[in-house]
Amino acid sequence: MEVPCVKRAFKYRFYPSVAQAAELSRTFGCVRKVYNLALEARSTAWARDQRRVSYADTSAMLTGWKQSEELGFLAEVSSVPLQQTLRHLQSAFTGFFTKRSGYPRFKSKRKSRASAEYTRSAFRWRDGKLTLAKMDAPLDIRWSRPLPEGTQPSTVTVSQDRAGRWFVSILVEAPITPLPVTDGRVGVDAGLTSLVTLSTGEKVTNPKHEKKDRDRLAWAQRQTARKQKGSKNRAKANRKVARVHARITDRRRDFVHKLTTRLVQENQLIVIEDLKVGNLLKNHHLARAISDAAWRELREQLEYKCAWYGRELVVVDRFLPSTRTCSACGLIRERLPLDVREWTCEGCGTLHDRDVNAANVLLAAGLAVSACGAGVSPAWTVSVRAVGDEAGKLRRSAA
Repeated sequence: MEVPCVKRAFKYRFYPSVAQAAELSRTFGCVRKVYNLALEARSTAWARDQRRVSYADTSAMLTGWKQSEELGFLAEVSSVPLQQTLRHLQSAFTGFFTKRSGYPRFKSKRKSRASAEYTRSAFRWRDGKLTLAKMDAPLDIRWSRPLPEGTQPSTVTVSQDRAGRWFVSILVEAPITPLPVTDGRVGVDAGLTSLVTLSTGEKVTNPKHEKKDRDRLAWAQRQTARKQKGSKNRAKANRKVARVHARITDRRRDFVHKLTTRLVQENQLIVIEDLKVGNLLKNHHLARAISDAAWRELREQLEYKCAWYGRELVVVDRFLPSTRTCSACGLIRERLPLDVREWTCEGCGTLHDRDVNAANVLLAAGLAVSACGAGVSPAWTVSVRAVGDEAGKLRRSAA
């Protein structure tokens, strides 16, 4: 049987020489400059003449910018990362016009991610060593795990985070062996006290990585505030703050990776709720806790891991009142305040744990969709309105 191949990115730390760091920093600056110039040109053309500027147009502009006296420094770095940033801008506008994302924003030296993308013509891969264009020596990469045997990099992305760490992401096409079919099926209810509650009754405690490092982060931020703006000491203090943020992010991502991998390995069908995290973050009382829970990261990892390993992921409409619905008899309560963690169904007398019950309702809905593509709860119609912590009012429809 032919094993399917997918594009996978393998990310590693590397330690550039002084000359390599200087070359990459120049490249990052040029990439950011070209992106902002192209975005300004496209925005101005539309504002003045309602004229759309294509990728080909901005590519021609780039040639002119390189030949100008003011922007001649753009010709000093590899041309490939500059072309790639124009392609990324085109993708950003495509996402905007299809209403999948907002309008592209200008890149900031202080806030934006510093990165440059090299395609096959702009790097050399030989004997397991990677050498980028405009460089004589290969990068000093720490190979924390080997690349899949026999693969060849197609794209290389170099980046530096705000903590000063250098990373290289190597894109390869690698075979993925689907996992053996299993009978496991699970509903997953996301939360804050428990990061997820499973329909099996298991609760995965929220590690709250940001809360654990909150004192350390506050101390680093106070040290930064005491430094003079624009000074080298201020820059060093900012770097320390960034290191704390990086530590939180790394630990959070690692925890979610381990959790999602286990869920995918153990279950053939996984059912989750279609949470709109952006809307939930508007609740300023819970925004910090919701961000730390990384629900969006959880869903994204489940999506691609299920696709890779032959699992089915069902995403249930967020207006399904999973918390208020009895998983035993289907009766729906009118209200269920957030502070009520256990409740007894008035219809069948079943005692429910709030989160375990919600996970079981999600699983039942997901099974209905998986089995026949049926809508969730076909015996009900939904008219949307806000009700406490959920949205949705259900009434019995005509049979």
